[in-house]
Amino acid sequence: MSANIRPAQSMSSPSDQNQPPSHARYWVIFFAVTLSIVTYIDRVCISKAAPLMMSDMGLTKEQMSLAFAAFAWSYALFEIPGGWLGDKIGPRLVLMRVVIMWSIFTALTGWAWGLASLVIFRFFFGMGEAGCFPNLTKAFTIWLPQPERVRAQGIMWMSARWGGAFTPLLVVWVLTFMSWRWAFVTFGAIGVVWAYFFFRWFRDNPRFHPSVNAGELALLADAEKNAASHGKVPWAKFVASRTVWLLWLQYFCMAYSWYFYITWMPTYVDQRFPGLGPWERALLNCIPLFFGGLGSLFCGLISTPIARAIGTAQTRRVMAVIGLVGAAAMLVLATKLNHPLFAMLAVGMASFGNDLAMPGGWGACMDVGGKYAGSLSGSMNMMGNLGGGVAPIVVTWVNNWDFNFYIFAFVYAIGAICWFFIDPVTPLEEQVASRGEEKRSG
Repeated sequence: MSANIRPAQSMSSPSDQNQPPSHARYWVIFFAVTLSIVTYIDRVCISKAAPLMMSDMGLTKEQMSLAFAAFAWSYALFEIPGGWLGDKIGPRLVLMRVVIMWSIFTALTGWAWGLASLVIFRFFFGMGEAGCFPNLTKAFTIWLPQPERVRAQGIMWMSARWGGAFTPLLVVWVLTFMSWRWAFVTFGAIGVVWAYFFFRWFRDNPRFHPSVNAGELALLADAEKNAASHGKVPWAKFVASRTVWLLWLQYFCMAYSWYFYITWMPTYVDQRFPGLGPWERALLNCIPLFFGGLGSLFCGLISTPIARAIGTAQTRRVMAVIGLVGAAAMLVLATKLNHPLFAMLAVGMASFGNDLAMPGGWGACMDVGGKYAGSLSGSMNMMGNLGGGVAPIVVTWVNNWDFNFYIFAFVYAIGAICWFFIDPVTPLEEQVASRGEEKRSG
Protein backbone atom coordinates (compact mmCIF):
# COMPACT_ATOMS: atom_id res chain seq x y z
CA MET A 1 0.00 0.00 0.00
CA SER A 2 1.36 3.42 -0.91
CA ALA A 3 2.53 5.51 1.98
CA ASN A 4 0.59 8.42 0.53
CA ILE A 5 -2.78 6.67 0.82
CA ARG A 6 -4.47 6.68 4.19
CA PRO A 7 -5.59 3.21 5.35
CA ALA A 8 -9.13 4.47 6.00
CA GLN A 9 -9.46 5.39 2.34
CA SER A 10 -7.74 2.43 0.80
CA MET A 11 -9.91 -0.01 2.77
CA SER A 12 -13.10 2.03 3.22
CA SER A 13 -16.29 0.17 3.99
CA PRO A 14 -19.66 0.74 2.29
CA SER A 15 -20.83 2.63 5.38
CA ASP A 16 -17.82 4.95 5.08
CA GLN A 17 -18.70 5.67 1.46
CA ASN A 18 -22.27 6.55 2.45
CA GLN A 19 -21.18 9.24 4.89
CA PRO A 20 -21.88 12.87 3.90
CA PRO A 21 -19.11 13.96 1.51
CA SER A 22 -16.55 16.50 2.61
CA HIS A 23 -16.17 19.69 0.59
CA ALA A 24 -12.44 19.77 -0.10
CA ARG A 25 -13.12 19.93 -3.86
CA TYR A 26 -14.48 23.46 -3.43
CA TRP A 27 -11.00 24.63 -2.49
CA VAL A 28 -9.91 23.63 -5.98
CA ILE A 29 -12.49 26.07 -7.34
CA PHE A 30 -11.20 28.70 -4.90
CA PHE A 31 -7.63 28.29 -6.15
CA ALA A 32 -8.85 28.38 -9.76
CA VAL A 33 -10.83 31.56 -9.11
CA THR A 34 -7.96 33.37 -7.41
CA LEU A 35 -5.45 32.31 -10.04
CA SER A 36 -7.80 33.42 -12.81
CA ILE A 37 -7.95 36.88 -11.23
CA VAL A 38 -4.16 37.03 -10.94
CA THR A 39 -3.77 35.83 -14.51
CA TYR A 40 -5.92 38.57 -15.96
CA ILE A 41 -4.47 41.32 -13.77
CA ASP A 42 -1.01 40.41 -15.05
CA ARG A 43 -2.30 40.12 -18.61
CA VAL A 44 -4.48 43.23 -18.86
CA CYS A 45 -2.39 45.72 -16.93
CA ILE A 46 -0.16 46.32 -19.95
CA SER A 47 -3.06 47.62 -22.04
CA LYS A 48 -3.70 50.40 -19.53
CA ALA A 49 -0.01 51.13 -19.02
CA ALA A 50 0.71 51.08 -22.78
CA PRO A 51 0.53 54.89 -23.35
CA LEU A 52 3.06 55.51 -20.54
CA MET A 53 5.30 52.71 -21.78
CA MET A 54 5.19 53.99 -25.37
CA SER A 55 6.07 57.49 -24.20
CA ASP A 56 8.96 56.42 -21.95
CA MET A 57 10.50 54.01 -24.46
CA GLY A 58 9.69 55.96 -27.62
CA LEU A 59 7.55 53.21 -29.15
CA THR A 60 5.06 53.64 -31.96
CA LYS A 61 1.59 52.09 -32.03
CA GLU A 62 2.84 49.47 -34.51
CA GLN A 63 5.80 48.58 -32.29
CA MET A 64 3.56 48.24 -29.25
CA SER A 65 1.36 45.86 -31.22
CA LEU A 66 4.41 43.58 -31.54
CA ALA A 67 4.65 43.40 -27.75
CA PHE A 68 0.95 42.51 -27.55
CA ALA A 69 1.41 39.90 -30.26
CA ALA A 70 4.55 38.43 -28.62
CA PHE A 71 2.48 37.44 -25.62
CA ALA A 72 -0.35 36.02 -27.73
CA TRP A 73 1.93 33.97 -30.00
CA SER A 74 4.01 32.46 -27.20
CA TYR A 75 0.84 31.84 -25.20
CA ALA A 76 -0.55 29.98 -28.19
CA LEU A 77 2.60 28.01 -29.03
CA PHE A 78 3.09 26.69 -25.49
CA GLU A 79 -0.53 25.77 -24.78
CA ILE A 80 -0.11 22.20 -26.03
CA PRO A 81 3.18 21.57 -24.17
CA GLY A 82 1.64 23.07 -21.01
CA GLY A 83 -1.48 20.92 -21.25
CA TRP A 84 0.49 17.78 -22.17
CA LEU A 85 2.83 18.28 -19.22
CA GLY A 86 -0.16 18.47 -16.88
CA ASP A 87 -1.47 15.19 -18.31
CA LYS A 88 1.96 13.62 -17.88
CA ILE A 89 3.07 14.74 -14.40
CA GLY A 90 -0.10 16.30 -12.95
CA PRO A 91 -1.23 19.92 -12.57
CA ARG A 92 0.35 20.52 -9.13
CA LEU A 93 3.95 20.84 -10.26
CA VAL A 94 3.07 22.45 -13.57
CA LEU A 95 0.92 25.21 -12.10
CA MET A 96 3.42 26.03 -9.37
CA ARG A 97 6.24 26.37 -11.89
CA VAL A 98 4.40 28.30 -14.59
CA VAL A 99 2.87 30.78 -12.11
CA ILE A 100 6.30 31.58 -10.70
CA MET A 101 7.68 31.89 -14.23
CA TRP A 102 5.08 34.33 -15.50
CA SER A 103 5.22 36.32 -12.25
CA ILE A 104 8.95 36.85 -12.76
CA PHE A 105 8.44 38.08 -16.31
CA THR A 106 5.54 40.29 -15.25
CA ALA A 107 7.98 41.99 -12.88
CA LEU A 108 10.67 42.16 -15.57
CA THR A 109 8.23 43.89 -17.94
CA GLY A 110 8.54 46.87 -15.62
CA TRP A 111 12.24 47.04 -16.38
CA ALA A 112 12.11 46.79 -20.16
CA TRP A 113 14.35 49.42 -21.76
CA GLY A 114 13.24 49.19 -25.39
CA LEU A 115 11.27 47.24 -27.95
CA ALA A 116 13.53 44.18 -28.06
CA SER A 117 13.58 43.66 -24.29
CA LEU A 118 9.83 44.29 -24.03
CA VAL A 119 9.03 41.73 -26.74
CA ILE A 120 11.33 39.15 -25.13
CA PHE A 121 9.84 39.64 -21.66
CA ARG A 122 6.27 39.44 -22.98
CA PHE A 123 7.14 36.31 -24.97
CA PHE A 124 8.37 34.50 -21.84
CA PHE A 125 5.43 35.87 -19.87
CA GLY A 126 3.10 34.28 -22.42
CA MET A 127 5.05 31.03 -22.25
CA GLY A 128 4.35 30.85 -18.52
CA GLU A 129 0.67 31.74 -18.72
CA ALA A 130 0.13 29.10 -21.42
CA GLY A 131 0.10 26.39 -18.76
CA CYS A 132 -2.61 27.99 -16.62
CA PHE A 133 -6.09 27.19 -17.92
CA PRO A 134 -5.35 23.74 -19.42
CA ASN A 135 -4.03 22.64 -16.04
CA LEU A 136 -6.90 24.19 -14.12
CA THR A 137 -9.20 22.31 -16.48
CA LYS A 138 -7.23 19.14 -15.80
CA ALA A 139 -7.64 19.75 -12.07
CA PHE A 140 -11.41 20.09 -12.53
CA THR A 141 -11.62 16.74 -14.34
CA ILE A 142 -9.85 15.12 -11.37
CA TRP A 143 -11.50 16.92 -8.47
CA LEU A 144 -15.08 17.59 -9.66
CA PRO A 145 -17.91 15.24 -10.65
CA GLN A 146 -19.19 15.79 -14.19
CA PRO A 147 -22.36 17.78 -13.25
CA GLU A 148 -20.27 20.40 -11.40
CA ARG A 149 -17.66 21.06 -14.07
CA VAL A 150 -19.35 23.58 -16.37
CA ARG A 151 -20.58 25.55 -13.36
CA ALA A 152 -17.00 25.65 -12.07
CA GLN A 153 -15.78 26.79 -15.51
CA GLY A 154 -18.39 29.54 -15.48
CA ILE A 155 -17.32 30.77 -12.05
CA MET A 156 -13.65 30.57 -13.00
CA TRP A 157 -14.07 32.54 -16.23
CA MET A 158 -16.27 35.09 -14.50
CA SER A 159 -13.44 35.65 -12.02
CA ALA A 160 -10.90 35.90 -14.82
CA ARG A 161 -12.95 38.47 -16.71
CA TRP A 162 -13.69 40.51 -13.60
CA GLY A 163 -10.03 40.45 -12.66
CA GLY A 164 -9.33 41.94 -16.08
CA ALA A 165 -12.33 44.27 -15.93
CA PHE A 166 -11.20 46.02 -12.79
CA THR A 167 -7.52 46.01 -13.70
CA PRO A 168 -7.76 49.41 -15.49
CA LEU A 169 -9.12 50.95 -12.27
CA LEU A 170 -6.52 49.08 -10.24
CA VAL A 171 -3.72 50.33 -12.50
CA VAL A 172 -4.94 53.94 -12.34
CA TRP A 173 -5.04 53.66 -8.54
CA VAL A 174 -1.63 51.96 -8.27
CA LEU A 175 -0.08 54.56 -10.57
CA THR A 176 -1.00 57.24 -8.06
CA PHE A 177 1.53 55.63 -5.70
CA MET A 178 4.27 54.38 -7.99
CA SER A 179 5.59 54.39 -11.55
CA TRP A 180 4.35 51.95 -14.18
CA ARG A 181 7.62 50.07 -13.78
CA TRP A 182 7.09 49.35 -10.08
CA ALA A 183 3.44 48.55 -10.76
CA PHE A 184 4.51 45.54 -12.86
CA VAL A 185 6.84 44.42 -10.07
CA THR A 186 3.98 44.63 -7.57
CA PHE A 187 1.60 42.64 -9.77
CA GLY A 188 4.25 39.99 -10.35
CA ALA A 189 4.70 39.42 -6.61
CA ILE A 190 1.05 38.38 -6.20
CA GLY A 191 1.52 35.23 -8.29
CA VAL A 192 4.46 34.03 -6.21
CA VAL A 193 2.30 34.17 -3.07
CA TRP A 194 -0.46 32.17 -4.82
CA ALA A 195 2.01 29.49 -5.96
CA TYR A 196 3.27 28.96 -2.42
CA PHE A 197 -0.16 28.31 -0.90
CA PHE A 198 -1.40 26.24 -3.84
CA PHE A 199 1.60 23.92 -3.79
CA ARG A 200 1.18 23.30 -0.07
CA TRP A 201 -2.54 22.41 -0.34
CA PHE A 202 -3.17 20.75 -3.70
CA ARG A 203 -2.71 17.08 -4.60
CA ASP A 204 -2.92 15.52 -8.06
CA ASN A 205 -5.23 12.81 -6.71
CA PRO A 206 -8.00 13.58 -4.18
CA ARG A 207 -7.34 10.18 -2.58
CA PHE A 208 -4.05 11.50 -1.23
CA HIS A 209 -5.55 14.63 0.39
CA PRO A 210 -6.16 14.52 4.15
CA SER A 211 -9.31 16.68 3.88
CA VAL A 212 -11.14 14.30 1.53
CA ASN A 213 -13.34 11.71 3.23
CA ALA A 214 -14.69 8.45 1.83
CA GLY A 215 -18.02 10.06 0.95
CA GLU A 216 -16.35 12.65 -1.26
CA LEU A 217 -14.13 9.99 -2.84
CA ALA A 218 -17.27 8.02 -3.74
CA LEU A 219 -18.68 11.18 -5.34
CA LEU A 220 -15.48 11.49 -7.39
CA ALA A 221 -15.29 7.82 -8.39
CA ASP A 222 -15.83 8.51 -12.11
CA ALA A 223 -13.40 11.45 -12.05
CA GLU A 224 -10.54 9.54 -10.42
CA LYS A 225 -9.67 7.74 -13.65
CA ASN A 226 -8.63 11.13 -15.05
CA ALA A 227 -5.93 11.46 -12.39
CA ALA A 228 -3.70 8.84 -14.01
CA SER A 229 -0.48 10.36 -15.31
CA HIS A 230 0.55 9.56 -18.85
CA GLY A 231 2.66 10.99 -21.62
CA LYS A 232 1.17 9.36 -24.71
CA VAL A 233 -1.54 11.59 -26.16
CA PRO A 234 -3.64 10.23 -29.08
CA TRP A 235 -2.91 13.12 -31.45
CA ALA A 236 -4.01 11.03 -34.43
CA LYS A 237 -7.46 10.72 -32.86
CA PHE A 238 -7.52 14.45 -32.20
CA VAL A 239 -6.78 15.17 -35.85
CA ALA A 240 -9.34 12.59 -37.01
CA SER A 241 -12.12 14.16 -34.94
CA ARG A 242 -14.45 16.66 -36.57
CA THR A 243 -15.45 17.90 -33.13
CA VAL A 244 -11.85 18.69 -32.22
CA TRP A 245 -11.30 20.66 -35.44
CA LEU A 246 -14.49 22.63 -34.90
CA LEU A 247 -13.63 23.30 -31.24
CA TRP A 248 -10.32 24.68 -32.46
CA LEU A 249 -11.97 26.86 -35.12
CA GLN A 250 -14.72 28.28 -32.91
CA TYR A 251 -12.16 29.20 -30.27
CA PHE A 252 -9.95 30.87 -32.88
CA CYS A 253 -12.95 32.98 -33.84
CA MET A 254 -13.82 33.85 -30.25
CA ALA A 255 -10.28 34.81 -29.28
CA TYR A 256 -9.66 36.83 -32.45
CA SER A 257 -12.49 39.20 -31.60
CA TRP A 258 -12.04 39.03 -27.82
CA TYR A 259 -8.36 40.03 -27.83
CA PHE A 260 -9.40 43.54 -28.77
CA TYR A 261 -10.80 43.95 -25.25
CA ILE A 262 -7.40 43.36 -23.61
CA THR A 263 -5.13 45.07 -26.14
CA TRP A 264 -6.40 48.08 -28.09
CA MET A 265 -9.58 48.81 -26.11
CA PRO A 266 -8.11 51.71 -24.06
CA THR A 267 -6.69 53.25 -27.24
CA TYR A 268 -10.06 52.88 -28.99
CA VAL A 269 -11.80 54.68 -26.11
CA ASP A 270 -9.21 57.46 -26.10
CA GLN A 271 -9.41 58.04 -29.86
CA ARG A 272 -13.14 57.65 -30.41
CA PHE A 273 -14.21 59.59 -27.31
CA PRO A 274 -11.57 62.29 -26.70
CA GLY A 275 -11.99 64.67 -23.82
CA LEU A 276 -12.85 62.09 -21.18
CA GLY A 277 -11.03 62.15 -17.86
CA PRO A 278 -8.73 59.29 -16.77
CA TRP A 279 -11.27 57.79 -14.36
CA GLU A 280 -14.06 58.02 -16.97
CA ARG A 281 -11.87 56.20 -19.49
CA ALA A 282 -10.90 53.58 -16.90
CA LEU A 283 -14.55 52.95 -16.01
CA LEU A 284 -15.53 52.54 -19.67
CA ASN A 285 -12.64 50.11 -20.17
CA CYS A 286 -14.04 47.98 -17.33
CA ILE A 287 -17.34 47.35 -19.10
CA PRO A 288 -16.41 44.65 -21.67
CA LEU A 289 -14.66 42.27 -19.29
CA PHE A 290 -17.18 42.93 -16.51
CA PHE A 291 -20.03 41.96 -18.84
CA GLY A 292 -17.98 39.00 -20.04
CA GLY A 293 -17.77 37.80 -16.45
CA LEU A 294 -21.55 38.07 -16.18
CA GLY A 295 -21.87 35.97 -19.33
CA SER A 296 -19.62 33.23 -17.93
CA LEU A 297 -21.46 33.22 -14.61
CA PHE A 298 -24.88 33.21 -16.28
CA CYS A 299 -23.89 30.28 -18.50
CA GLY A 300 -22.48 28.32 -15.58
CA LEU A 301 -25.58 28.84 -13.44
CA ILE A 302 -28.29 28.07 -15.99
CA SER A 303 -26.58 25.31 -17.98
CA THR A 304 -27.39 22.54 -15.50
CA PRO A 305 -31.15 23.22 -15.19
CA ILE A 306 -31.48 23.70 -18.97
CA ALA A 307 -29.51 20.50 -19.58
CA ARG A 308 -32.06 18.57 -17.53
CA ALA A 309 -34.71 19.66 -20.01
CA ILE A 310 -32.93 19.43 -23.39
CA GLY A 311 -29.67 17.58 -22.67
CA THR A 312 -26.09 18.74 -22.11
CA ALA A 313 -25.03 18.68 -25.77
CA GLN A 314 -27.98 20.74 -26.99
CA THR A 315 -27.58 23.19 -24.11
CA ARG A 316 -23.96 23.89 -25.03
CA ARG A 317 -24.85 24.38 -28.69
CA VAL A 318 -27.75 26.72 -27.96
CA MET A 319 -25.76 28.84 -25.50
CA ALA A 320 -22.83 29.13 -27.91
CA VAL A 321 -24.88 30.02 -30.97
CA ILE A 322 -27.00 32.60 -29.14
CA GLY A 323 -23.90 34.05 -27.53
CA LEU A 324 -21.75 34.37 -30.66
CA VAL A 325 -24.54 35.63 -32.93
CA GLY A 326 -25.49 38.14 -30.26
CA ALA A 327 -21.86 39.24 -29.93
CA ALA A 328 -21.65 39.88 -33.68
CA ALA A 329 -24.85 41.92 -33.64
CA MET A 330 -23.75 44.03 -30.67
CA LEU A 331 -20.42 44.95 -32.27
CA VAL A 332 -22.20 46.12 -35.41
CA LEU A 333 -24.56 48.16 -33.23
CA ALA A 334 -21.60 49.74 -31.42
CA THR A 335 -20.39 51.30 -34.66
CA LYS A 336 -23.70 53.20 -34.92
CA LEU A 337 -23.64 54.66 -31.40
CA ASN A 338 -21.83 57.92 -30.71
CA HIS A 339 -22.48 58.24 -26.99
CA PRO A 340 -19.48 56.73 -25.12
CA LEU A 341 -21.55 54.91 -22.49
CA PHE A 342 -24.06 53.45 -24.96
CA ALA A 343 -21.33 52.37 -27.37
CA MET A 344 -19.36 50.68 -24.62
CA LEU A 345 -22.48 48.99 -23.26
CA ALA A 346 -22.98 47.48 -26.74
CA VAL A 347 -19.36 46.27 -26.70
CA GLY A 348 -20.00 44.94 -23.20
CA MET A 349 -22.98 42.93 -24.43
CA ALA A 350 -20.77 41.53 -27.21
CA SER A 351 -18.36 40.38 -24.51
CA PHE A 352 -21.32 38.91 -22.59
CA GLY A 353 -22.25 36.87 -25.67
CA ASN A 354 -18.65 35.77 -26.17
CA ASP A 355 -18.48 34.41 -22.65
CA LEU A 356 -21.89 32.81 -22.85
CA ALA A 357 -20.18 30.33 -25.19
CA MET A 358 -16.97 30.04 -23.15
CA PRO A 359 -17.85 27.53 -20.37
CA GLY A 360 -19.49 25.15 -22.86
CA GLY A 361 -16.33 25.04 -24.97
CA TRP A 362 -14.14 24.23 -22.00
CA GLY A 363 -16.75 21.80 -20.71
CA ALA A 364 -16.56 20.03 -24.07
CA CYS A 365 -12.79 19.70 -23.65
CA MET A 366 -13.30 18.00 -20.28
CA ASP A 367 -15.98 15.58 -21.49
CA VAL A 368 -14.50 14.87 -24.93
CA GLY A 369 -10.89 14.76 -23.73
CA GLY A 370 -11.35 12.80 -20.47
CA LYS A 371 -7.91 11.94 -19.12
CA TYR A 372 -6.45 13.91 -22.04
CA ALA A 373 -8.39 17.06 -21.07
CA GLY A 374 -5.19 18.99 -20.43
CA SER A 375 -3.87 18.30 -23.91
CA LEU A 376 -7.18 18.91 -25.67
CA SER A 377 -7.94 22.12 -23.82
CA GLY A 378 -4.36 23.24 -24.40
CA SER A 379 -4.69 22.63 -28.13
CA MET A 380 -8.01 24.51 -28.24
CA ASN A 381 -6.54 27.43 -26.31
CA MET A 382 -3.53 27.39 -28.63
CA MET A 383 -5.75 27.78 -31.67
CA GLY A 384 -7.69 30.52 -29.95
CA ASN A 385 -4.60 32.47 -29.10
CA LEU A 386 -3.25 32.15 -32.61
CA GLY A 387 -6.31 34.22 -33.46
CA GLY A 388 -5.43 36.52 -30.59
CA GLY A 389 -1.92 36.91 -31.97
CA VAL A 390 -3.21 37.94 -35.38
CA ALA A 391 -5.89 40.37 -34.21
CA PRO A 392 -3.75 43.17 -32.64
CA ILE A 393 -1.64 43.40 -35.79
CA VAL A 394 -4.64 43.35 -38.15
CA VAL A 395 -6.20 46.19 -36.14
CA THR A 396 -3.22 48.40 -36.91
CA TRP A 397 -3.20 47.39 -40.60
CA VAL A 398 -6.89 48.16 -41.07
CA ASN A 399 -6.56 51.36 -39.01
CA ASN A 400 -10.31 51.99 -38.93
CA TRP A 401 -12.27 51.18 -35.79
CA ASP A 402 -15.66 50.63 -37.46
CA PHE A 403 -14.25 48.34 -40.14
CA ASN A 404 -12.37 46.36 -37.49
CA PHE A 405 -15.64 45.91 -35.61
CA TYR A 406 -17.28 44.53 -38.78
CA ILE A 407 -14.41 42.05 -39.09
CA PHE A 408 -14.84 41.00 -35.46
CA ALA A 409 -18.57 40.47 -36.04
CA PHE A 410 -17.98 38.36 -39.17
CA VAL A 411 -15.48 36.15 -37.35
CA TYR A 412 -17.91 35.67 -34.46
CA ALA A 413 -20.54 34.50 -36.95
CA ILE A 414 -18.17 31.84 -38.29
CA GLY A 415 -17.66 30.60 -34.72
CA ALA A 416 -21.43 30.33 -34.26
CA ILE A 417 -21.77 28.18 -37.39
CA CYS A 418 -19.18 25.73 -36.01
CA TRP A 419 -21.41 24.89 -33.06
CA PHE A 420 -24.14 23.39 -35.24
CA PHE A 421 -21.74 20.51 -36.00
CA ILE A 422 -19.90 19.99 -32.70
CA ASP A 423 -20.56 16.96 -30.49
CA PRO A 424 -19.56 18.49 -27.14
CA VAL A 425 -20.18 15.49 -24.86
CA THR A 426 -19.16 12.20 -26.51
CA PRO A 427 -15.65 11.09 -25.44
CA LEU A 428 -13.05 11.29 -28.17
CA GLU A 429 -12.43 7.55 -28.40
CA GLU A 430 -16.15 6.86 -28.84
CA GLN A 431 -16.44 9.51 -31.56
CA VAL A 432 -13.57 8.01 -33.55
CA ALA A 433 -14.83 4.43 -33.03
CA SER A 434 -18.34 5.41 -34.12
CA ARG A 435 -17.05 6.98 -37.31
CA GLY A 436 -14.99 3.87 -38.00
CA GLU A 437 -18.12 1.70 -37.67
CA GLU A 438 -19.96 3.99 -40.07
CA LYS A 439 -17.21 3.63 -42.67
CA ARG A 440 -17.15 -0.15 -42.33
CA SER A 441 -20.93 -0.44 -42.55
CA GLY A 442 -20.96 1.89 -45.55
